[in-house]
Amino acid sequence: MKIYAVGGAIRDTQMGLPIHDIDYVVVGSSVDEMLAKGFRPVGKDFPVFLHPQTQAEYALARTERKTGVGYKGFMFHADPAVTLEQDLERRDLTINAMAQEVLEDGQLVGPIIDPYNGQRDLAMKVFRHVSHAFAEDPLRLLRIARFAARFPEFTLAPETLEALKAIVQSGELKVLSPERIWQELARGLVAVKPMRMFQVLLDTGAAPTILPLTLVTELLKESERESLNADFHVSPACLNERCAVALMHLPATEIRSWADTVRMPLEVRDFSEIFSELVRFIGNHPEPSLSAVEALAWFNRADVWRKPERGHALLALGKMVGLLVDRLLRAMEQSLALESGAIIANLEAGDRLNGERIREAIESARLQSITAALLQAS
Repeated sequence: MKIYAVGGAIRDTQMGLPIHDIDYVVVGSSVDEMLAKGFRPVGKDFPVFLHPQTQAEYALARTERKTGVGYKGFMFHADPAVTLEQDLERRDLTINAMAQEVLEDGQLVGPIIDPYNGQRDLAMKVFRHVSHAFAEDPLRLLRIARFAARFPEFTLAPETLEALKAIVQSGELKVLSPERIWQELARGLVAVKPMRMFQVLLDTGAAPTILPLTLVTELLKESERESLNADFHVSPACLNERCAVALMHLPATEIRSWADTVRMPLEVRDFSEIFSELVRFIGNHPEPSLSAVEALAWFNRADVWRKPERGHALLALGKMVGLLVDRLLRAMEQSLALESGAIIANLEAGDRLNGERIREAIESARLQSITAALLQAS
């Protein structure tokens, strides 16, 4: 029985990057032996175990054979006779198909085991798939797109681009679960250069299947790609902000439809919808002619009264991407400073317990405050 660290940990070590998680592969062992050593089994699809002390995941070396559609359509075979090289062969990229032996104390020892020339491709900064089986798993297209965003200096090997196109042509992207699609897109959006992820989706023909059609239409225009890339560059590497930037020229209804399709978290969906409405509001009203009524409607939509931090985040992002929001920000801050108690105290005695009259009075006071703020010179 031998244990090896494999995949991303070896790759990132070679690149001088910090290691967050290590994947372990156990060669020459069996389920019974792992249980006897105190490892706890997890999952049903293939033999993965939790270490009795560290709780790290250890997987038995295995081979796989495609038996159905999608990324779940595989039969796994784990056996003490399966070699490390056979296990590495089923991995996606050569740079992820390297290993190093691990001692009982967790220390890595010995040379890098690199049967598929991952170190060469790291030096050349090339994404190259390991074997013909690569194209059998549609999830790998999204993984490669996400890797492209994380490592934007890498290029796709021509044969790997063709393998990705084959995945698209197989139609199996359509059987990916919405959750997995969103998971990969979300990780790509907060990576170094999200535009590289979108470029891979365009180059492989996957974009119309994965992304909203209006966004795909924008991405097909070079000027729009350059503009989006610049907006990504100035925006924070936070999921809310990056997703909102990607979708800011889409109508809120299309954002909602796509968000439901990919099971986007509600917080991210709402932030993106409200930001797209801000973009349209500002775009329809040059700053000197901002409408106080529409500003109040947007503040209500963004629920800045209960979530002022979201209002500030939305307007800050707007400023980063070039929207003229200074007057709007001032209007929000001044209206947030209003005291509800003082507004209610000014009502007639009979209206102070009337919820509708209180709401109307507060709305009216906010509108007056917003009007005054928008009229102030910058």
